Amino acid sequence: MSFVVREGKENRSLTHKNEKCVGCGICSDICPTTAIKLGPILPIARGLLKTDFITIDENNCCLCGLCASSCPFDALELDIDGTNTKDMINYPRWTHDASIDSETCIYCGRCSTACPQDAIFLHRSLPEVKELVRGETEVDQEKCIHCGVCEEMCPADAINMDRNDINSSNPSIATSVDIDESKCIFCSICKRVCPVNAIKIVCTTCMERDEIVNPEIEGDIILDEDTCVKCGWCQEVCPVDAAEVTKPFEGEIFLRDDFTCKGESCHACADVCPCNAISIVEGKSTINPSFCILCGACAKACPQQGITLKRKNMNLENVKSKAWTSRLADLLED
Repeated sequence: MSFVVREGKENRSLTHKNEKCVGCGICSDICPTTAIKLGPILPIARGLLKTDFITIDENNCCLCGLCASSCPFDALELDIDGTNTKDMINYPRWTHDASIDSETCIYCGRCSTACPQDAIFLHRSLPEVKELVRGETEVDQEKCIHCGVCEEMCPADAINMDRNDINSSNPSIATSVDIDESKCIFCSICKRVCPVNAIKIVCTTCMERDEIVNPEIEGDIILDEDTCVKCGWCQEVCPVDAAEVTKPFEGEIFLRDDFTCKGESCHACADVCPCNAISIVEGKSTINPSFCILCGACAKACPQQGITLKRKNMNLENVKSKAWTSRLADLLED
């Protein structure tokens, strides 16, 4: 975290939060006084260099707040007399957004698993097995030879054999074989594989199906907006359209025609991408636009400058200054 502070009629402070920064370079691209410099983002992203993605020259910074307003990751914050400019009506604000409708969500966990920033937290409550299946089971401990076949074959991990440390004073292999009926699905596999017919099991699920409750899955799905980068993974993988994402930029990204990607020997673009939008396929980088937010970190990291992005629009509103409008236009395609 770094600061630039200046006191006068207004007390202004600019804060850079490196934990939110992705090294996209948007702030350095539009800084009107060239006070912001982008560092070596690749070794920083790979954890080889412990430093911030950007440096801010306090002597050149005029604390205008353009960088803070244009950062789609909230990695830069400008405070004026203790108030964040994001909370001021006369400053621009992003309209990019991500949300998950908890009423539609079925708590499948696909979004939580896919999220590249671990910004989605799932808690779900599943019914117990004993509420959905019924039956009776019994192990004849006198017949049982403690071979362990039933334990290995049980698909529900419901069988446990209490093994002994064998020695001359205690030659028995195990004390008992126990079946946990809270896990048992009464499939009878254990009964069928037992070499000495020591297991008796009866499934009554079918006979009592009218008495068994319909299973209900309950839970909570939480989207951490502070961590989310609005990449769209949740929206793309959700099977019930419960997630909705508006990205910060609209446009396209592609590899130059005259560019020969080194792929697996480089993978710089994939290493810096905050959205997991880049993968190596057949030795070359492949960018999936469904997950790309056009931040430009990959283009900055590519040692051969082989990646081109064209932003058509940015979802930033309430830009009232003509000077700012002109400067922000530099981020978009001419």
